[in-house]
Amino acid sequence: ARPWAAATFWWDRTERQVRVEGPVEMVPAGEADAYFATRPRGSRVSAWASPQSRPLTDRAELERRAEEAEARFAGRDEVPRPPHWGGFRIVPSRIEFWQGRDDRLHDRVRFEREEGSWRVERLAP
Repeated sequence: ARPWAAATFWWDRTERQVRVEGPVEMVPAGEADAYFATRPRGSRVSAWASPQSRPLTDRAELERRAEEAEARFAGRDEVPRPPHWGGFRIVPSRIEFWQGRDDRLHDRVRFEREEGSWRVERLAP
């Protein structure tokens, strides 16, 4: 309904952070297929078994579904990508780099996409 997202990556030991914002787009099927093929076989089979993020009756239901999926692909190295499995990506329109400094005099630098180029500005902490 609103294809916009932000993601923040924090590295505690180095006191660094990166924040990315932008529109979200679905990854094309071919790209999702290529990535899915790199995953371990067990993870590919589990993708068929898991009704991701939906409620389960109990652990036994998930285990039963996993057994059914394993039986379906028994003896096969190739496990195709399920139709419900895919990915999304954030297309960056704004990226902020933050570096922690003493006395809260942190460094903040923001890159913002404008008509095919990037505007760079330093922000107050």
